[in-house]
Amino acid sequence: MENGNSSGDNKSSRKPIRCKAAVSRKAGEPLVMEEIMVAPPQPYEVRIRIICTALCHSDVTFWKLQVPPACFPRILGHEAIGVVESVGENVKEVVEGDTVLPTFMPDCGDCVDCKSHKSNLCSKFPFKVSPWMPRYENSSRFTDLNGQTLFHFLNVSSFSEYTVLDVANVVKIDSSIPPSRACLLSCGVSTGVGAAWETAKVEQGSTVVIFGLGSIGLAVAEGARLCGASRIIGVDINPAKFQVGQNFGITEFVNSMTCEKKSVSEVINEMTGGGADYCFECVGSSSLVQEAYACCRQGWGKTITLGVDKPGSQICLDSFDVLHHGKILMGSLFGGLKAKTHIPLLLKRYLSNELELDKFVTHEMKFEEINDAFQLLLEGKCIRCVLWMG
Repeated sequence: MENGNSSGDNKSSRKPIRCKAAVSRKAGEPLVMEEIMVAPPQPYEVRIRIICTALCHSDVTFWKLQVPPACFPRILGHEAIGVVESVGENVKEVVEGDTVLPTFMPDCGDCVDCKSHKSNLCSKFPFKVSPWMPRYENSSRFTDLNGQTLFHFLNVSSFSEYTVLDVANVVKIDSSIPPSRACLLSCGVSTGVGAAWETAKVEQGSTVVIFGLGSIGLAVAEGARLCGASRIIGVDINPAKFQVGQNFGITEFVNSMTCEKKSVSEVINEMTGGGADYCFECVGSSSLVQEAYACCRQGWGKTITLGVDKPGSQICLDSFDVLHHGKILMGSLFGGLKAKTHIPLLLKRYLSNELELDKFVTHEMKFEEINDAFQLLLEGKCIRCVLWMG
């Protein structure tokens, strides 16, 4: 049995590693920093040492959730960067010592969907919020020191010094890129930028409306800016978000709490002379999806939803509006990006000073301060907080 200083040689790679993890044991309660055991990787799996991990609102959502697919005890976290410590059998695309980004979206490279340019949804490993390893149902690589199973989260579980992932969920990257910036492309920034760039395919000179200026909404603004949008209108209930949003390309702002007797869609339609070219819903509210759809331009307007609503939520649209106005409503999981194809491209744009990742990181803290970081996120005081291991 090895401790967290394992070198990853053939001998140690077949043994469990003892390390620290922040365990979510009960919905909404502070995470518990404790020692756990991380099993060796099975065939097609990779065990990695996490360098740093960032907090995402999806972590908060499932930390609070009390109904399925919630389950406890669980190791949350899914936006990170790490180094391969050991690999299981049949793993060929990474080796020990490689720097990798874990991603919640599988990219097997073999199925019809992964080979197609039309989708980023892997049919071999359909996306689901499972507590288990993708290839091995009812199988976890985590246990506490009493032998109790700890559940996985979004195929990653980065709130641990070591974690195990399927090879379909890791992307090899250049080790020279600053970890605190590269890790942002593991989820949040890729999701927002990709939604504008790959899903919507925002055009030069177009008008974009973004509902919700949290980290994902700001990433959409960054993507729309990169695509050359001329007007980027932010919608939020917090007027302070406009000043923040201007750093990401927001040109105009609508406070949805001060629209008086008009709906937000009516205000947007007046501002844009009939509706925006592209509308993005980044909050996770079915009613906001309807508002976004109502203010995208008839004939060619696209509404893209990125926010995660409560399980079972329904979106209701007027059938006349759908039939007669020729507008498009579509979802965007991980921004429509294929992780192993598009993340390296985004990193190149960062290195060429086009994609501005630095402005997303507002806080950097120690891993042991994770509960304080959660509080900052809950209070809306940070965009991205990066937690450093060791």
